[in-house]
Amino acid sequence: MERELALEIVRVTEMAALASSHWMGRGKKNEADGAATSAMRAMFDTINMRGTVVIGEGELDEAPMLYIGEKLGNPDAGGPEVDIAVDPLEGTTIVAKGHNNAMSVIAVGDRGTLLHAPDMYMLKMAVGKRAADKISLFDPVDKMIEVVAEANNKRISDVTVIVQERERHQHIIDAVRDKGARVKLFGDGDVGAAIAACLPHTGIDLFLGIGGAPEGVISAAAIKCLGGDMQAQLKPQNDAERERCIKMGVADPEQLLTLNDMVKGEDAIFAATGVSDGELLQGVRYLGDDMVETHSLVMRAQTKTIRFVRALHNVEHKPNLLWK
Repeated sequence: MERELALEIVRVTEMAALASSHWMGRGKKNEADGAATSAMRAMFDTINMRGTVVIGEGELDEAPMLYIGEKLGNPDAGGPEVDIAVDPLEGTTIVAKGHNNAMSVIAVGDRGTLLHAPDMYMLKMAVGKRAADKISLFDPVDKMIEVVAEANNKRISDVTVIVQERERHQHIIDAVRDKGARVKLFGDGDVGAAIAACLPHTGIDLFLGIGGAPEGVISAAAIKCLGGDMQAQLKPQNDAERERCIKMGVADPEQLLTLNDMVKGEDAIFAATGVSDGELLQGVRYLGDDMVETHSLVMRAQTKTIRFVRALHNVEHKPNLLWK
């Protein structure tokens, strides 16, 4: 992939975040998601690449755009042939309620490198580069905490485990507290939470829990860029979901998936723009005089470069974003 693609991709997440931010706190999650999806789809047409959606808004008959298999980019201009995983608005309910941690996210890999993850549950674990390759998803929680404490040169009482606040995770929460470590709970948006475990400035040492499989692959692309580690296991709920896994190329639906199983090869690009304030990024800010501020993150696995991008947008010169 060409390095210029990374900065082009962040323009796409910026536009999706700007479009969906208009619906912040208005109680209309479908409108917020639709705005982000439409804006993202339109911006993809401006990029010189030959992209195929492998994780998107659904199958061809489920989504009008950004559906699995859709071709994106400007093929006439050439450019790399890539897999694309998108979540135009990770946190539709977050935006509807005006809560934290909503983002627009994209992962890009060379063609054939991103796992075609079915839309189902996935057990996921993520750690930063100091603890990479030192623990297994199948280790007991107390052992995971001991390993990350040693790797990050912390006391166990200073270790922070981020867990989604769901009833299905109560046993994880109890195990962390019984060990004497700290729990940080979040409501929705587990891509940001998984990435936060790989960035030292967040103070988070371990991400653990069950969430969406598509979000897991998007997170894996970011974690590959950061040099961290992620392991996962699909959690099909019935025979139909197991058959879907096999159809999408996962021969053993309950096998351990390593980072390299989810994102093959040495290169990947990840970009995210905050819609509301979160662990990683500030949300969209309306500054008056038609000026709007965005905060984004863009990374590339091959170079391990991490860029935080603060941008000021004059919506008067973006007709699609005028909401008057």
